[in-house]
Amino acid sequence: MSHKRKMKEIRSKIDRNKKYTFDEGLKLALEVAYSKFDETVDVAVKLGVDPRHADQMVRGTCVLPHGTGKNVRVLVFAKGEKEKEAEEAGADFTGSDELIEKIQGGWLEFDKAVATPDMMGAVSKLGRILGPRGLMPNAKLGTVTFDVATAVRELKAGKIDFKTEKNGIVHVPVGKASFGPEKLLDNVTSFFEVIQRLKPATSKGTYFQSIAVSTTMGPGIKIDPNLVRDLIR
Repeated sequence: MSHKRKMKEIRSKIDRNKKYTFDEGLKLALEVAYSKFDETVDVAVKLGVDPRHADQMVRGTCVLPHGTGKNVRVLVFAKGEKEKEAEEAGADFTGSDELIEKIQGGWLEFDKAVATPDMMGAVSKLGRILGPRGLMPNAKLGTVTFDVATAVRELKAGKIDFKTEKNGIVHVPVGKASFGPEKLLDNVTSFFEVIQRLKPATSKGTYFQSIAVSTTMGPGIKIDPNLVRDLIR
C-alpha cells in the first residue's frame, strides 16, 4: 500500500472534530501507528500561560513509572568519590577536565548530563555547546547535585524534563508504542500530576487549553482537556 493511501486510511479512523478521552486517544494512536520501528508516543499540551513572563514559565521534571523506553546515556562531571558513586549507579561516562576537553573537541555521544556543584565552574565553559542542545546540567532539574547516584538512577529509569515553548506548548515523550495503552496511561497520569502542581499562581483562565497525543509518524489525536481533573484524581 502506498504511503499516501496508508495515511488516508489512518486519517479516516480519526474524527477530527472529536475530543477523545485519554484512554480512547492512546488506544487510537497505537491503532494507527504503522511504522516497522517502535514509535515514541508524545503528548503536546497548550497551557494558558505567557512564558515571556518569568513567573509564568512552567518548567519541571517527572519520573515516568514505566520509563521512556529509551536507553538514556548519562554523563557525569565529577571527581574522586563522586565519580566512583556515579559509575556504581550506572553512569555511562564519568570524569572531569578530560571530558570537558572531549566535548570541546566536538564529542556529544550522550543524552543527559549531571554535574557536582564543585564542577560547575569548569562545566560552564561548555554553555554554548550544551545549552542549545538541552544538555547543560541544571540545579532546578536536579542535575547539579552531590547526590549523583540518585540523579543517575532517575535519568536511567525514565526521568523527563520539560518547559513551555514560547507559544505556551509543552511537548514530552511518554513511552513507546510497544508499552500498550495501560502503561502509557500510567505515564501520562504521572506527567499531568506534575504539570498541574506547577500551575503558576499568575496564570488566569483555563490552564489546560488543548491536548494532543501522537506517535512519531502518526497524526495528532485531540484529547478533551476537561478530563485532566478526572485523570489525576
